[in-house]
Amino acid sequence: MSGNRLRWLEVGLTALKLGMTSFGGPVAHIGYFRQQYVVRKKWLSEQSFGDMVALCQFLPGPASSQLGIAIGIQRAGLLGGLFAWLGFTLPSALLLIAFAFGLQWGGIVDSGWLAGLKLAAVAVVAQAVWSMAQTLTPDKPRIALAAFAACCAILIPGTTGQIIPIVACGIVGALWLKPQVVASSNDSETSMKSAAGIGLLVIFMLLLVLLPVLSALYQGPLWQLADIGYRAGALVFGGGHVVLPMLHDQLTVTGIVNEQQFMAGYGAAQAVPGPLFTFAAYLGAISSNGTEGLIRAVVMLVFIFLPSFLLVAGVMPFWSRLRSRKRARAIMNGVNASVVGILFAALYDPVWTSSVNDKLDILLVGIGFLLLVVWKCPPWLLVILAAAFGWLL
Repeated sequence: MSGNRLRWLEVGLTALKLGMTSFGGPVAHIGYFRQQYVVRKKWLSEQSFGDMVALCQFLPGPASSQLGIAIGIQRAGLLGGLFAWLGFTLPSALLLIAFAFGLQWGGIVDSGWLAGLKLAAVAVVAQAVWSMAQTLTPDKPRIALAAFAACCAILIPGTTGQIIPIVACGIVGALWLKPQVVASSNDSETSMKSAAGIGLLVIFMLLLVLLPVLSALYQGPLWQLADIGYRAGALVFGGGHVVLPMLHDQLTVTGIVNEQQFMAGYGAAQAVPGPLFTFAAYLGAISSNGTEGLIRAVVMLVFIFLPSFLLVAGVMPFWSRLRSRKRARAIMNGVNASVVGILFAALYDPVWTSSVNDKLDILLVGIGFLLLVVWKCPPWLLVILAAAFGWLL
């Protein structure tokens, strides 16, 4: 038992170090994870690490957080996965909650530096679209699927405009795309049993069905936030940037947060280490004052990540068999193409439409995009520069 406790502690402390130092988004996070878990600590092989990366790309939700959870589960069971999530998530969540309270207490929602943060967010999302498009839409069929998804997301309001293209592109991928099959690895086997995995997947589905019902019955803000957070974590492919339109539609249209608060927090989320999904903690905190705001932050944080934990732990026992099938890979290729289109739609509305107002804004966004793509400027540094420039102006 003491050995297991030491493993939980080791997993948690290692993840905490990564949570305090991992800047740059999901792709960069995966690089940090490989260096720490494969090269330095040698907890798993390159092949096993590659298997887990593929698993997390296959599932909806934040890929880097899911990868940390998967490694934690393999290292120290379910509690290892929980400690891995806590360590990687808490630093950025606490920073963003503090930022939300600072906005409330300081009365600085209209400050120039906040406008700079919003412009930085435009450049960061544009860079995400660019880099994901190069990887996930390398040929004409997938470019066409991305264009279809972008049109759906722009023309059909709400989460329907995301779900329809994801499902449609997955079906098209299964029927027409021909992917390469990735070989499975015995080293990626987990101690999780199939029965436990099925049980966790059943819980995942039950919560997806029951939370909207409970939210409608009780109509309290905590139930509402739990439902919004859970659906965002359960139904969004492509990570933090793609969750933006779903959270925006659910929270600004209902008046839980306003447009300026939403975009200011999204800009600030680029300047902190760790997963972008901790933006949800900021949204909960900014939606109310004092203790109530803190409770809402915790609810949003827990429920936006809960689907990832349930899915990763539930699917891990079956993944090595599933990923060796061509049809599964084809479906995922189609879904990934739709993610690019949905992210492009999010870049247009709400990111661009709520932040870019004149020619100077366009110029600053263009400069920020070039800094990220050409000169490889870290996103957190761009955010600091944009906030300082906005304050000077």
